[in-house]
Amino acid sequence: MMILSPVAQADEFNKQDVETWTREFMAAVEKGRAAWVDGNLGTNGVACAQCHPNAADTHPETYPKYQQQIGRVVVFGEMINWCIINPLEGKALALDDETLIAMQAYARYERRGVALDPGKH
Repeated sequence: MMILSPVAQADEFNKQDVETWTREFMAAVEKGRAAWVDGNLGTNGVACAQCHPNAADTHPETYPKYQQQIGRVVVFGEMINWCIINPLEGKALALDDETLIAMQAYARYERRGVALDPGKH
């Protein structure tokens, strides 16, 4: 039997680490915002922001969850892809695509601190 000490579970981080993480995350947020308002993800000129300005009503913090439109439990990136395929009439992005990851970062950033509406989300 092996017992791990708490120190072995994760390295400590410092102020520089936090600054790096914040800078990189905010760069992803900005890239995601640009994609969110871009009408070129699909073929009809519709942008995510037209239905979800500032990522409204996306609640990325509730995923994974059952999504009626898809008929199964999905992660948030799959729901974004559903929107790209359907309202935007575009092609789904790979779940590890940098743009899709950035869009998720943007939505998570925009929705920080927003209260859930019980029964809706």
